Amino acid sequence: MANEQRPPPRAPWAADPASGRRLVAEPASPTRTEFQRDRDRIVHSTAFRRLAHKTQVFVHHEGDHFRTRLTHTIEVAQIARALSRALRLDDDLAEAVALGHDLGHTPFGHVGEDALDACMAGFGGFDHNSHALRIVTELERRYADFDGLNLTDTTLAGLVKHNGPLVEAAGAPTARYRARGVPAAILAYEQRQPLGLSRYASLEAQAAALADDIAYDAHDIDDGLRAGLFALPELRAAVPFVDRLLAEIDHRHPELDTPRVIHELTRRVITRFIEDAIGESRRRIEAGKIASFADVETAGRALVALSPAFEAADRDVKAFLFVHMYRHPQVQAMREKADAVVRELFSAFMADPSAMPPDWAAKAAGDRARAVADYIAGMTDRFAVHEHARLFGGDRDL
Repeated sequence: MANEQRPPPRAPWAADPASGRRLVAEPASPTRTEFQRDRDRIVHSTAFRRLAHKTQVFVHHEGDHFRTRLTHTIEVAQIARALSRALRLDDDLAEAVALGHDLGHTPFGHVGEDALDACMAGFGGFDHNSHALRIVTELERRYADFDGLNLTDTTLAGLVKHNGPLVEAAGAPTARYRARGVPAAILAYEQRQPLGLSRYASLEAQAAALADDIAYDAHDIDDGLRAGLFALPELRAAVPFVDRLLAEIDHRHPELDTPRVIHELTRRVITRFIEDAIGESRRRIEAGKIASFADVETAGRALVALSPAFEAADRDVKAFLFVHMYRHPQVQAMREKADAVVRELFSAFMADPSAMPPDWAAKAAGDRARAVADYIAGMTDRFAVHEHARLFGGDRDL
């Protein structure tokens, strides 16, 4: 279209798709950049399709209007592209990292990951970021010439480091991994293809990480209100940021029906966070005298970020949601049942690997615990419930 807005020229601090390196060399595409190829491979992966039936907060049967892990991922990708375009980044890379950031999640959301991590306590633990790396470098088996998706090192670094460096310059784990150490799978891959674990990831990956936070705030408010876990007056009283947005909606649209109020609130939450992030990120880039991709890696802090005022708003929203949504008795009851399903499946497959499909049983002849964890992590919610019913009879009322 003649009036379509064209993307601005890429900034010098943006990632260059021509610089991305694959572990297995491949001919260049005549029609796509290297980051576009990465994005497309993620979209066509089996792990990505499974996200459609993995829990965000509500399990699969509780309603078609609540977010799944896939719809969350798509929303994150949209926000990441918006941030990247405004900051003159490579929005294909931002989208690739956003679309791949949750590939390693288990069924039943974070409770599934916590349960599987507990089961793997004596076998190296379970970490969804580490598992996502293994999916895209090893477990996906679709291509004739390599295991995994053979993504560029820039995209892989974004998947692993989007929340910041994993180790300090001297090699010690950063705060996030200090208690347990960096997952062994990430360290092992670093020996095959260096990802710069002590350096910051691209601004595109940082945009995807912040987009994840923004999407959580907005859609969990939306889902929680629509599910009746809390009401607008409760949210308004606890979160001044939300109160201001609702006052604006009341002023502009008096007597608006509640479903439309909820939607107007949700879209304003997203818009205001994005606008603030763009302004704050530009200030940080300027203050840090960022002039190249190398400057981003060694900046010493995240450059795509919220201002202090909006960081406070983010904390207020998350604190409210923790109490009124994630620990709501209705959600907590489902969490306990889901936890039991994962733990009982793990115990059953550890005791009898032949209860898994033949290819997975064969893998269990080596590292049994990791093979069992990989198999369970790849399940959708409904398949996990089905497998539990097959092995134990009945169901967990999920």
